[in-house]
Amino acid sequence: MVSLETQVTTYRDRDQDLLYLRSKLTDLESRSRRDNIHLLGIPEHEEGTDMQAFLGSVLPKLTSLDFDPLLEFQRAHRVGPKRSDTSLRPRPIIACLLRHNHARQILQTARKQGPFRIGQHDIRITADYSKDTNERRKAFLALRPRLRQLGMKFGLFDPARMWVTNNSISKD
Repeated sequence: MVSLETQVTTYRDRDQDLLYLRSKLTDLESRSRRDNIHLLGIPEHEEGTDMQAFLGSVLPKLTSLDFDPLLEFQRAHRVGPKRSDTSLRPRPIIACLLRHNHARQILQTARKQGPFRIGQHDIRITADYSKDTNERRKAFLALRPRLRQLGMKFGLFDPARMWVTNNSISKD
């Protein structure tokens, strides 16, 4: 008969293995999504029948970037089931770019310039994160109002690490 202490040690080792495997899986998923961008706010059916051609013409105009070589996609599509009610928020678009540096350029420009506009619609472009990473990033949301109240400057490092500085400290 196996002692209780041996069983506890075995379960503890399995828990550590499970945590390690989960972190490895999140890392692999994040790496597979690093060339993806999320586009939010583009009205339904704006893209016509060819999403890649639509994004290839719209993204350079929105971001004012000159892509050399030309912007190319592995795939691009809307996320979720089609909506018949046009009054609902439009489904997000996920685009997987062929070149990593193009995805980085677009995301850097989107961070600096904020929301873009197509007609009357605000368009946001964000990185595509795994579910686990999104949950880790959301954990910081509760801190934001308090940090603003304290007059502190803050932000998130990619993917989910917060930085905070105190602006009220003088450098005399």
